[in-house]
Amino acid sequence: MNHPEYQYLNLLKEVLKTGIKNVDRGTGAVSYSVFGRQCRYDLSKGFPLLTTKRTYWKGVLHELYWFASGQSNIKYLVDNNVHIWDDYPYKIYTQKSKKVEQINKEEFIEKIKNDKKFAEKWGNLPKIYGELWRRWPTRSERTIDQLQWVIKELREDPYARNAIVTSWNPEYLYTMATYEDASRFPICHNMYQISIKDGKLYLQLYQRSADLFLGVPFNIASYALLAHVVAMVLNVEPGEFIHTFGDAHIYENHIEQVKEQLARKPKPLPTIRIKPKIKEINEFTPEKIILENYDSHPPLKGELTVAGGFYEKKS
Repeated sequence: MNHPEYQYLNLLKEVLKTGIKNVDRGTGAVSYSVFGRQCRYDLSKGFPLLTTKRTYWKGVLHELYWFASGQSNIKYLVDNNVHIWDDYPYKIYTQKSKKVEQINKEEFIEKIKNDKKFAEKWGNLPKIYGELWRRWPTRSERTIDQLQWVIKELREDPYARNAIVTSWNPEYLYTMATYEDASRFPICHNMYQISIKDGKLYLQLYQRSADLFLGVPFNIASYALLAHVVAMVLNVEPGEFIHTFGDAHIYENHIEQVKEQLARKPKPLPTIRIKPKIKEINEFTPEKIILENYDSHPPLKGELTVAGGFYEKKS
């Protein structure tokens, strides 16, 4: 029972057993949830890429680079054959396009890939993670590079308690925003804090909403990788990734897959290497990350539920 993956598996069990039923007011999607949980992963004991199902490592790697490089247009992901974000801009397109006959999602993605002007107009997801990490907007029209500031702060003061990156901006969220300003994407993993203790880097993520079956395996790997990258930039050892949840839920249409996953036993965790060495955050590229000894059970697929976040204009 000492395998770190059991923390995640036990959370799945708890939600199946005691989770409270929720019905999304916008989509009608049914889920079962608990509130206020935490998992901790010692990064010296392996890289926490789930082994009880195959986790889409290529997607994790390119998505984190997309965030960390400050991008918000899905064209980079599409060009690298990563399609985990396709649904969101396509939904915006179907809501806002004034064309009489709209194209289907496959045609939409093909145009994102091959039509620069179309990609600039419809591929952008403003006010999401990459933009907010690296170009947080202010009233004075300047932008703040939160991630670079955190690195600078920890270099100057390794004991700093204010090394926080947030993606939660009420000005752009839900009915707190105007229709024109509202983000069409629900910010889920909304804040992380980095701390250095005894030469080791600790990264704690607060995730206000967590899709345990589909999203959380990505989130675990993504922020654990971010901890490794920032630790190398700061010339310290990776310590722990601490994953703190608000609403942790399983969608009803994922329950059978979750039960199958729970019947599996975890395998030894993989490791990662970063080569060549990264001295600045902007030197991070997917090609420098090497995943080693990843042995997992087969993948388990589930349908993405696009719930919440979309500001529907009332007539």
